[in-house]
Amino acid sequence: MTTLDHATDTLTRDALAVLQPGFAGTTAPEWLLRRLGEGLVTVGLFGRNITSPEQLSALTAQLRGERGDVLVAIDEEGGDVTRLEVRTGSSFPGNLALGVVDDTELTREVAREMGRRLAGCGVHLNWAPSADVNSNPDNPVIGVRSFGSDPALVARHTAAYVEGLQSSGVAACAKHFPGHGDTGVDSHLALPRIDADLATLSERELIPFRAAIAAGTKAVMSAHILLPALDPRLPATLSPHALTGLLRRPVADGGLGFDGLIITDGMEMQAIAATYGIEHGSVLAIAAGADAICVGGGLTDEDTVVRLRDALVAAVRSGELPEERLADAAARVRALADWARTAARTPDTTVSGAATAPAVITAGAPEPATPAAVDAVATAEAVPAAGATATVAEADAERSDVGQRAARRALRVTHGAAPYEPATGPVHVAAFSPVANIAVGDETPWGVAAELIRLLPGTGTATYGQQDAAELGGELVGRVLGDAGDRRVVAVVRDAHRHPWMGQALDGLVAARPDTVVVEMGVPQAPPTGALHIATHGAARVCGRAAAEVIAGLTPGD
Repeated sequence: MTTLDHATDTLTRDALAVLQPGFAGTTAPEWLLRRLGEGLVTVGLFGRNITSPEQLSALTAQLRGERGDVLVAIDEEGGDVTRLEVRTGSSFPGNLALGVVDDTELTREVAREMGRRLAGCGVHLNWAPSADVNSNPDNPVIGVRSFGSDPALVARHTAAYVEGLQSSGVAACAKHFPGHGDTGVDSHLALPRIDADLATLSERELIPFRAAIAAGTKAVMSAHILLPALDPRLPATLSPHALTGLLRRPVADGGLGFDGLIITDGMEMQAIAATYGIEHGSVLAIAAGADAICVGGGLTDEDTVVRLRDALVAAVRSGELPEERLADAAARVRALADWARTAARTPDTTVSGAATAPAVITAGAPEPATPAAVDAVATAEAVPAAGATATVAEADAERSDVGQRAARRALRVTHGAAPYEPATGPVHVAAFSPVANIAVGDETPWGVAAELIRLLPGTGTATYGQQDAAELGGELVGRVLGDAGDRRVVAVVRDAHRHPWMGQALDGLVAARPDTVVVEMGVPQAPPTGALHIATHGAARVCGRAAAEVIAGLTPGD
């Protein structure tokens, strides 16, 4: 273990402490371990860093071997945005599916189980949930990541998610303050502008954040969005009016009264990087009231960490950034790391009334549980307490299956004019695939093909994109029908209402083949069509499985 160099000045250590960098690879590089020894507190993990629970546990143990109180963070929303299961799809439906079910205990249970798996692998800060109210159905980056378009519904599920996640010893981070739901621009690509007035902001966007704070969320993530009614010049991440004047200000003075950690969204996103640059943007963010700089989704090198550290130190020495503001931010980061370390030793051990085994913790620094403890299909072998209504093994099995149960409950099925006849033989899955937004990524599989191939051997599949539609025009439908042959077509779309070419393809397919089944795995805004229309409210693996079960007649399509 590297010994902290006490000759390193406090200013430099504080500058490192407020950074949340990422890295490339599945083991920690030497430079990252060295920076942990010099004062870095947080490390962010992404899909590129994870191959299995066993590997992730070994990685977090490696990090803790260098710094016992390291705060390991991840962007694990579940649903479409998953890092734990980036190569297979998530075992949990996303927020929109949970909002459609509108059972806050189910949301709490899903978040608790997700937190259990994260904590079992040594991860104790999750950049989730999205507390955005998806008031703009054409939003290109939030969509199914939101619990819905009703502020009250979003608020109660945000609170339930925070409570469930943190009961497992994983800090929640409500995002994207003050609300990214009314945008038509992806802040990964440009700076969105929301022209809502302050009254609308208070009555719509802020309600879920108030609920998250009341539920005790340990962190809030800022959004790279411009709200002229709040600050006509600076985006929220860089705005003292947004972070200090609204989020931090006491409730009695008209603010939200948040006293936890304020984390920026990724500073390499173009909304900041292309307008202010990541160095100057980071200085402005800390000065505005942010406590932690998230960077590493796209930048993974040591040079980025050094540049940001040096920019913060230089800003303090030049007087641009008050030293006490940097010190306060660093102290808040260390306080959350202390909370996480304590929470890892004392996890919530009650699930559905049955006791469960806590994470494996040593007498020293908290260590991740063994991989078996976090395996989705593992069951505990224990003797139930006298009078228990279910064994520990039964409770564990039910807990592990909560994502699939939630996905089934989230389905909304619309029947065509004729009674639906379930598919009993091979089908052709036509996946109409939009360009994936950066938050979701294009490496995670989605759709129903894998499950239908399993249930209906001989099933074929093909993917059709906007480029195919542009090149083939009206012949796209003919291409799909030719690929299908005499098999029934199962057309899978994502946000068909935002992509006219998808709607045109569906119209042509249903006209030519009225027995076509349509599966909408995004926000279901377009009118239902097809012999059977299934809205899954998300593209997680469990959502695809739930839809496939209905198509094959294994579960009723009510």
